[in-house]
Amino acid sequence: MSKMVRPALLLVAHGSRDDRFVVTAEQIRDAVAGELPGVAVELSYLDLNAPLVGDALATLGPRTDDVVVVPLLLGDGYHSRFDLPAILSAATRQRISLRTSQTPVVGDTSLVPALLSRLAEAGLRSNDGVLMCAVGSSDAGSDAQARRRAAELSERLKVPVEVVFATKPGEHDKELRSAVSRLEDARVDRIVLSPYFLSAGLLTERVIGKVLAYRPDSLVAAPIGEHRALIDAVTSNYRTALRGVSHSSGTSSQPGRDSLLHSF
Repeated sequence: MSKMVRPALLLVAHGSRDDRFVVTAEQIRDAVAGELPGVAVELSYLDLNAPLVGDALATLGPRTDDVVVVPLLLGDGYHSRFDLPAILSAATRQRISLRTSQTPVVGDTSLVPALLSRLAEAGLRSNDGVLMCAVGSSDAGSDAQARRRAAELSERLKVPVEVVFATKPGEHDKELRSAVSRLEDARVDRIVLSPYFLSAGLLTERVIGKVLAYRPDSLVAAPIGEHRALIDAVTSNYRTALRGVSHSSGTSSQPGRDSLLHSF
């Protein structure tokens, strides 16, 4: 089999025990592939689902030695800065012809346009308040990035926006209840939950259930899914990597080395 000329694109999602996540990830892959004719676009996972990143790279081996790796992650935390570079480094040690370029996470690009669309679809009104639900991270920078997106969302909507982290609701849901209380203090008519997630899943359902218990009249917007803003973020990261100005992965961050795909 002859090698492909154009580098492949490997999407890396976190993985989930919820089947809906895989369905959404595959829809995202298909939408990206539709925007990049002639490029092999594959999907892989860091955990819980197949194929794992290393297995997907091995599958691409007969077709290309050059792979742009785009993390389908909203926060730039441990997974993108440590786990994924380590996996890519191990893969290149196993196959010395393999050249990878890891781009920034898709969440480095503002996906607020997707949140705006989903909120409009849910029926957001000008006197509502928004509770943006993000996953939460042990990395403070990742959580801070989510808060910046919430501030951006509030600026665009001109309504109050509070943030709650699904993995950190606080003891007896203290953080979640405080966020709801702040919106109530702002005298909003309704609370609209905005999931800052790629897909519906167990974490979002847990938060939704609690919010509806506190405020039964709340609305729930859909997650980001295969929204155009996300697809554009992925394809932009891919094209930037081809120009040799993307962030380097652990396999290409050694001192004195340019991006592995600079010549494409």
